[in-house]
Amino acid sequence: MGTAKRQSKKYRSPLKIWDKPRIERDKVLRKKYGFKNKKELWKVESVLRNLRLRARDLVGLKALNLGQEEEKEFIATLKKRGLVGNDATIDDVLELNIENLLDRRLQTFVLNKEMARSIREARQIITHRHITVDGKLIDSPSYMVKKDEEDKIGYAESSPLSSSAHPVRAKKEEKHQ
Repeated sequence: MGTAKRQSKKYRSPLKIWDKPRIERDKVLRKKYGFKNKKELWKVESVLRNLRLRARDLVGLKALNLGQEEEKEFIATLKKRGLVGNDATIDDVLELNIENLLDRRLQTFVLNKEMARSIREARQIITHRHITVDGKLIDSPSYMVKKDEEDKIGYAESSPLSSSAHPVRAKKEEKHQ
């Protein structure tokens, strides 16, 4: 169970600490997605591991002709999160990889919408409370953006970046012209 004083970990660290291929892959992912530390990557890996475990359990229930309703609910949840398409099956869930989840992070969306020049700058403007999602101020770069929230990412009203005359935004607009 646990108490409110001491919460449990949300991740599992790698079994082989000094596995060279894993270290190289982690280094590439940390640079591409701008993680603060490896613990963030391990948390996302744990989420992916749990999704795939649930999908494998549903495949087992399907073999026993059980769990059709649970499978539909599970896939509907993943559709809302933007991880699978409209005509997805359990096999599509099992084919998910770490980058599918990392592409759903707010930090990545801010960079892709060109609200920041680099992944590090995207992280900074999120943690400095300049970004809203659907009118709510979000200060966590690891926030997983849902499918219906993709178009609702913008600058906070209270943020100086909300003005198009802000020097940082002016430089970005000059670069695009």
